[in-house]
Amino acid sequence: MKLKSYISKFLAALSLIIICISGANAGVTNIIPFGPGGESDVTARMQQPYYKDIYKEDIVVQYKPGGGGSVGWSSLNSERSDGSVIMGVNLPHIIMQPIAKGEKAGYKTEDVNVFAFFHYTPDAILVEASSPYKTLEELMSFAKKNPGQLTFSGSGTYSANHLLTISLNKKAKVKTTYVPFKGTGAAVQALLGKVVVAEAGYSTVAAKQGSKVRMLAVASKERLPAFPDVPTFKELGYNIVSGAYRGYALPKLASKATVKEWSDRIMKINSDPAFIKQMEDNAFVVVNIGHKKIKKFMKDQQKANEAIAKELGLIK
Repeated sequence: MKLKSYISKFLAALSLIIICISGANAGVTNIIPFGPGGESDVTARMQQPYYKDIYKEDIVVQYKPGGGGSVGWSSLNSERSDGSVIMGVNLPHIIMQPIAKGEKAGYKTEDVNVFAFFHYTPDAILVEASSPYKTLEELMSFAKKNPGQLTFSGSGTYSANHLLTISLNKKAKVKTTYVPFKGTGAAVQALLGKVVVAEAGYSTVAAKQGSKVRMLAVASKERLPAFPDVPTFKELGYNIVSGAYRGYALPKLASKATVKEWSDRIMKINSDPAFIKQMEDNAFVVVNIGHKKIKKFMKDQQKANEAIAKELGLIK
């Protein structure tokens, strides 16, 4: 009996050692709160080889889609806070969802412990290549004649894509129908499959899909170098400049040292000339907003998005 007891204890101890060793070599988990194929996924995978080269460990991408990102963000603070798990975050999503949905969002903006934003993508209106609509004016003309029949695919609710359609409805005085999907990848497939008339997406969709789509307008301040023939909304008479910032967050219980370390890691990758070129070639705009700048940046974004929400009638 004593021998069996000793063997059981030995095996239990050995199992614990194996688990600890496995955990030490498991690398980092990067949870993307959207489905595969979207901008959050694409850029996370762009970062992987640079991270591996610099820090000699893997960063494994996992998906937790739903609710335009809210399923993931509402569970963020239940994840490990030791730095072994990070989660993708998007603006305006993490501000606008709690504003528009309240408790139904499942989380509060201040509960999302953002430590860095590393890129930005302008909003855009796109159609499938064989679409009869060659310009935004033609698309809006259809919308005016057929209220509610112009359908837009987009990533999530109260996301940059969703807000673009709300803003366009108001400024163009039309009524369209927004169809949310669990990420840009699914929204693009709906466009290519002609499930919807158009997509309220990002400029990066045009860069990735090439001749399969036609970008009618981009919500940047100026025309994009990669698409010099695509007009801005402002040029077409609509005062719309919008898009999405993407970055990462840690659980709130993460230490200040962990927050700083992760911010430094993401900013280091962002400074690599090869990474910058890869991002720009795919129509991403690189930004460097690390942990020292986050507090002020989020405060400014909160104020700006509350103003947008009031203008669009989402809040009083």
